[in-house]
Amino acid sequence: MVNAYAPGSGSALDPADEALIARRTAVLGSPYRLFYRDPVHVVRGSGAHLFGPNGEDYLDAYNNVPSVGHANPAVQAAVAAQLGELNTHTRYLTDGVVEYAERLTAKFPSPLDQVVFACTGSEAVDLALRIARRHTGREGIIVTRNAYHGTTAAAAEISPSLGPGNPIPDRVVLVDAPDPLRGETDPAAAEDFAARVRDAIAELERRGVGLAGMIVDSALTSDGLWLEPAGFLARAAAEVRAAGGLYIADEVQPGFGRLGDWWGFTRHGFADQEFVPDLVVLGKPMGNGIPISAVVGSADLFDEFGGDVRYFNTFGGNPVSIAAASAVLDEIEGRGLIAHASAVGDRLRAGLREIQADAERAGSGAGLAAVRGAGLFVAADLVAPGADHTGAPASAPAPDGDAALAVVNGLRERRILVSASGRAGSTLKIRPPLVFDDRDADRFLDGFAEVMRELG
Repeated sequence: MVNAYAPGSGSALDPADEALIARRTAVLGSPYRLFYRDPVHVVRGSGAHLFGPNGEDYLDAYNNVPSVGHANPAVQAAVAAQLGELNTHTRYLTDGVVEYAERLTAKFPSPLDQVVFACTGSEAVDLALRIARRHTGREGIIVTRNAYHGTTAAAAEISPSLGPGNPIPDRVVLVDAPDPLRGETDPAAAEDFAARVRDAIAELERRGVGLAGMIVDSALTSDGLWLEPAGFLARAAAEVRAAGGLYIADEVQPGFGRLGDWWGFTRHGFADQEFVPDLVVLGKPMGNGIPISAVVGSADLFDEFGGDVRYFNTFGGNPVSIAAASAVLDEIEGRGLIAHASAVGDRLRAGLREIQADAERAGSGAGLAAVRGAGLFVAADLVAPGADHTGAPASAPAPDGDAALAVVNGLRERRILVSASGRAGSTLKIRPPLVFDDRDADRFLDGFAEVMRELG
């Protein structure tokens, strides 16, 4: 795993933390991982900050789950009040789940007018795959080459980023995402991606499984946060639909204002029509850390599936989770957090590009390339020293995962938390809570500049 703690690889740890790590390893076992060369021990959070046991202040530029801020008072109050009144399942008639569903679906274009609730993004992905496969009568799914969609058996088999120990079955075909770092930025890149999807559809036919659908994280997060060229996902969806499949937008990471709009898929609309997926998957930031997720779709698809298949999720859409999710919508709307994310994100990217330009003028050995993103989802690649960072195809700068890891850990030493992603682990992943403000951005940029100077 990118940015995983390896025992013995860091500096001398605090004895109390060392003892806690030993206890954790003994009782939780090897499947669990910690971040950073020196793991971060936290005891509380507030806004875009996490705090250690001795009051250490960490700037959180990574966690999108507490989208409206760690320990958000409005979410706390809503959850506490609801927990003191009622918490049960959706087979009883309650007001909150209906009111929230109406608010949520109103933020989607027609015909996405119904929602089914679950607890985790993995569960929602699993349900979306079941709907697609039942609708089409086929099994094949197309995903991007380094995708991550979850940890259930069905979600893991479409998550190649989980590594070589996670086998990808024959009913799943991988396609390369557009890569602007290697020159795929002009409109032709959308057609190239569509052509790869056509080839994948044909491959599924050759394997005898046929196409059920394609699922893509609307920000291609695990592939390295690729948002351009605009419209390339809509072109891919057109190919999928022409072959009788469904297009599923995974909005678990980009949704709820992260990219400066409610949903990531809206960045990919055709010029003359709105791009509307067949199904949309939601999760993580939906409840600010309280487990809740959803599949949004059309009445036609849900009627077809629900008429034949009994679906029930005991805790999906329970009143406490719905109260948290409702408070999240209140916070996003009432505090103008989508516009805020756009403005602060612009500030971050502009500052990073200045740091990149300074490093290039100084002939720095650390290669920072392709700063990109939207809203408060920002990425930058670390490439081999001396590479041409213009993005011209001939330059093909080599990704430098070691340099990215050095930046991640250099920032952690300054109590600034980010991580890395992408096939080579060379893409910095900067994804703070939506309440991250100008002062937080300045602290981040100051620390980042210091780290880049050290690496140079």
